[in-house]
Amino acid sequence: MSKAADAAQATTDIATVSDIAEKIRAGKTSLGIEFGSTRIKAVLIDDTYRTIASGDYSWASHLEDGLWSYTDEEIWKGLQTAYAEMAHDVEQAYGEKLTRIGHIGFSAMMHGYLAFDEAGNLLVPFRTWQNTNTHQAHERLSELFQFNIPERWSIAHLYQAVLNNEEHVGKIDYITTLSGYVHWKLTGRKVLGIGDASGMFPIDPKSHEYDRAFIRQFNELPEIEQQPWRVEDLLPEPLVAGVPAGTLTQEGAALLDPSGTLQDGITLAPPEGDAGTGMIATNSVRVRTGNVSAGTSIFATVVLEHRLQALHPEVDIVATPDGYLAGMSHANNFTSDLNAWVNLFGQFAAATGNSVDPATLYGTLFRSAIADDTDADCGGLLNYPFRTGEFLAGLEEGRPLFARAPEARMSLGNFMRAQLFGAFSPVKIGMDVMTKDEHVPVDSLVGHGGIFTTPKVAQKILAAAFDTPIKVMATAAEGGAWGMAVLGDYLWHADQPLADYLDERVFHDAVSVIEEPDPADVAGFETFFAKFRKGLAMEHAAIESIDLQ
Repeated sequence: MSKAADAAQATTDIATVSDIAEKIRAGKTSLGIEFGSTRIKAVLIDDTYRTIASGDYSWASHLEDGLWSYTDEEIWKGLQTAYAEMAHDVEQAYGEKLTRIGHIGFSAMMHGYLAFDEAGNLLVPFRTWQNTNTHQAHERLSELFQFNIPERWSIAHLYQAVLNNEEHVGKIDYITTLSGYVHWKLTGRKVLGIGDASGMFPIDPKSHEYDRAFIRQFNELPEIEQQPWRVEDLLPEPLVAGVPAGTLTQEGAALLDPSGTLQDGITLAPPEGDAGTGMIATNSVRVRTGNVSAGTSIFATVVLEHRLQALHPEVDIVATPDGYLAGMSHANNFTSDLNAWVNLFGQFAAATGNSVDPATLYGTLFRSAIADDTDADCGGLLNYPFRTGEFLAGLEEGRPLFARAPEARMSLGNFMRAQLFGAFSPVKIGMDVMTKDEHVPVDSLVGHGGIFTTPKVAQKILAAAFDTPIKVMATAAEGGAWGMAVLGDYLWHADQPLADYLDERVFHDAVSVIEEPDPADVAGFETFFAKFRKGLAMEHAAIESIDLQ
C-alpha cells in the first residue's frame, strides 16, 4: 500500500472512530448480554448492527447435590465482569465512558429452574437445562397434554419437585429462567420473551399467552390442587419482540455497573433464550426457515407452518421471538467432548516443543476430517460425546466414549471425522422426525456458532447429516449476544414485522456460503449413524461401570 493510501486509510479510521464515538454519546447503541453454558458475553452494536465493543467471562457448570448448577455469586460476578470489559473496550477504542446505552437485552441458555419465595430468596440452587432428573415429570405431563414437555423445561422441573415432595415447593412465589432472573433484578419486571417463555410452559401461538387449557389441566392434578399456589401465578408474563419490557432501575444500574458510571432509565427488550437469539443471528424467524445453533449444546430449529400431526418426544415445540411455533431438536451435548480431544492434541504439540495457537489447532484437526484419505463412514470408528445425560439417546447420565472395531482404519482424519459425526448424531435424531416422519418443509437451514468459523468443515458434515443444503453467513460467529443486541435495536423499529426488519435492515447485504450435501458423505453419515444408534448399549454399560465423579 502506498503512503497516500496509508494516509487515506488512517483518515477513514479516524472518521469511523469519531462517528462511533458520537453514536455512543447519543445513545444510538444496543447492548446484548448472553449467559451461555461456558461464557457470558456482552456485545455492543451501533445502528448499523456492527459490533463496536465486547467483553466476556468464562464459567462452567458444576454438580451440586448431583444436579448441574451455577452459583448466584457466579451469575453476578460474570455479568459485571463481561459488562466491565465491554465498557473498558468502549473507553479504549473511542475515548468515551459508557454512561448511556440506547437499549439493553439479556438472553441465556433456555429452560431450567430458578424458584423464589415471596421475599425474592432463591429456594434451591439454580437447576440448569443439563439436568435430566425430570423424566417422570416429562412422561406424565406429555401424556396429560398430548404435547411434548421436555425434561429441561421449567414446568417439568417444578412438577418433578412436587412429585419428589421437596420441602421448598410450598414456599414458591415465582419461577423463571436465567435471563428472566437477571432482567427481574435489573428492572423489577417479572416478564420473559415469548421464545424463552415457551421453554417454561406451552405457549398459545394465537394469544401469545400460556396455553389456558394446559394451565387448567395442570392445576387440576391432585398433587397440584394441594399446593398453596396456581401455576399461572408463578410464571413470568410472556412478551413478544418489540414490546418494551421495563427500564433499568437505579439498583439495577448499580448491579450491572458497580462503578456507578452507567445511568439508569434505559429501556430493556424482553429477555430471551439462546434459541431465540440464534434465530435472530441467522435470520431464521420466517415460516419454513431454520437454523442449527451449535455450542456446548446444539439445537436444530425449523419455524412451522402448523402444529405437528403427532406427539413426538424427540421434538420440542417452542416459539420464535415474535410468537410463531417452531420445532426444535435439542441435544444437551455437542462441543464439550470434542474440545477435550482437541485440547489433548494441543498438549501433545506443546510437549514436543511445538505449541500451536487454538485457531491453527482446530483448523488443522477439523480439515483432516474432510481430507481425501478419510473414509466417508469414519472407517469403523465411533465417538459418543455424552458428558451429560441425553434424552434423545435415552441416557439419564453421560459418559464420553470412543470405540473402534479391531480392524477399523485408525487415522487422524477418521478420528476427527468420527468426533464431528458423533457430535452431530444426537440432534439428527429429532431432525429426522421432523423432516422424514412429519415431512416438515425447510426452505433454508443456517449454521450458527463458533464451530462454523473453520471454513467448510462443519458445514459440509452437517449437510451430510441432514441431507440438506447448509448456509453459513458472515455473522456465523457473532453469537447470541449479538442477536440479543439486535432484538434491543428492534425496539426502535417494532412497527415493522420482525422477519421484514431482519431481511430489509439487518441482513440486506449479508455475505453467505452454501454447502450442498455430497451423496457420498450422506451415505457415509447414514452408515455411521446406524452404527452409532446400535452402539448406544455401550453408553448404558459405561454409565453402570464408570462413576460420575
